[in-house]
Amino acid sequence: MSNALSAAPSLVSTPRAMSLETIGMTKTFGSFTALDNVSLKVDAGSFHALLGENGAGKSTLVKSIMGYYHADKGSLLLDGHEAQVRNPRDARDLGLGMVYQHFTLVPCLTGAENLVISRADAPAVIDWKKEKKALDAFLDRMPFRAPLDKPVSSLAAGEKQKLEILKLLYLDQRLLILDEPTSVLTPQEADEILGLLKGMTDRGDISVVIITHKFREVTAFADALSVLRRGKRVGGGLVKDMTTDEMARLMIGDTPIRQRALRQENTTGPVTLELAGLMADGDEGASVLNAVNLKIHSGEIVGIAGVSGNGQSQLVEVLSGQRPLRDGRIFVRDKPFEPTRDAYFRLKIFGLPEEPLKNATVARMTVAENLAFRNFDRPPNAKFGWWLSPGPMRTKARELIARYRVKTQSPESAIGDLSGGNVQRAVLARELSGEVDVLIVANPCFGLDFASVAEIRSQIMEQRNKGAAVLLVSEDLDEILELADRVAVMSEGTIAFVSPIGETDRATIGKHMAGHE
Repeated sequence: MSNALSAAPSLVSTPRAMSLETIGMTKTFGSFTALDNVSLKVDAGSFHALLGENGAGKSTLVKSIMGYYHADKGSLLLDGHEAQVRNPRDARDLGLGMVYQHFTLVPCLTGAENLVISRADAPAVIDWKKEKKALDAFLDRMPFRAPLDKPVSSLAAGEKQKLEILKLLYLDQRLLILDEPTSVLTPQEADEILGLLKGMTDRGDISVVIITHKFREVTAFADALSVLRRGKRVGGGLVKDMTTDEMARLMIGDTPIRQRALRQENTTGPVTLELAGLMADGDEGASVLNAVNLKIHSGEIVGIAGVSGNGQSQLVEVLSGQRPLRDGRIFVRDKPFEPTRDAYFRLKIFGLPEEPLKNATVARMTVAENLAFRNFDRPPNAKFGWWLSPGPMRTKARELIARYRVKTQSPESAIGDLSGGNVQRAVLARELSGEVDVLIVANPCFGLDFASVAEIRSQIMEQRNKGAAVLLVSEDLDEILELADRVAVMSEGTIAFVSPIGETDRATIGKHMAGHE
């Protein structure tokens, strides 16, 4: 591979973007066909969106392109010529680069050190004076910059993402594959980075393939799109010729989608849940919650927005009793609340935590047993608080499975055998089947299909319409904008901004997510 710095000037001097085409690409894992005869084309200098629900084959396709998997059938063409990609090093040498959902930089090294050691021809003894001079010249030719003299661990998420992309450009990668690249960014950071990459594709410097679930990003930046469903390419075309409804229909096929519950314009009631000066420490002793204050009324949804890692997960852990408070109080209907099982039951507090299979179920236990976690020791499931009656438990489970459309072979199946969406439905069935005064949900739709997302958001809105106070913690700002009555932004472990949804906008929310007042 030639020295990346000497090759970098051509990124801006002549069009160098690369075309990519897969022909009949097929990949199986045992009896499961993850890719079924997938053919798609990415034109040189285009910004191409790859859409599809979880399990549609997107990750398998890009891993086959990048050499992590070997396709069983089919071929890959780069600039019209067949290419053999045996491993990720071959992909890199051919000009293919990938930006992953999670950062791959070495946190303790500076940006400059991360760039230089990523080169295949990095010297054993590095002449830093020479390298830094060359790096400065490289950055001068790039459409954006990132700090190179600071440890990566000290950089903001947007700066880290820019550095990930700069690393690929430094390595002379001519086609970039971005896997959900904006999930850790504020709206402004996401628009800035995608806009800069779009400018590079328009100039013919690079080609871009982006995997995303955000239609707003597709319509704002992509030229063309391809849609995968159940391992097959089911459609695509120019973005300007398609509506988001058409994109969604291609993604879900004939799967029925529940009509979402409409927001009732009922007047909010009294304060039901109050967080007063909550303070808590992280696993390593540092403070993760810093005087969190928030009031939620009955009949309203308050959405907690924020870049991942600003205390949202720890707040949910405190409310569920998984993390102790160092200071502060929680009140439910003006009464002090301690997060115990008995208090949850008595005060009608229910929740849907993040990763419910991990945090709200026991995978090896049956669906019926998991559905009974709330009341297994109460009549009619038990006598005297300890004598369990499996019959009533199974009868109630069958009722909830039918009402919430949980797809399972039987109530006796292990809940760990269910799909992610059906685990969510089962937990919702358990948590929402009675009267709810307080509902606490965290990233309730992450990684789920359209049908499950519509179902779960509808259930959340129905509880709000019935008068529940809902705390919605979500890293999906679009979800908050759709569901919430008010938005509260968490930054550095505290509530930095609160506003009714109708009195703010995406840009203002994003500014506070980034820590700017």
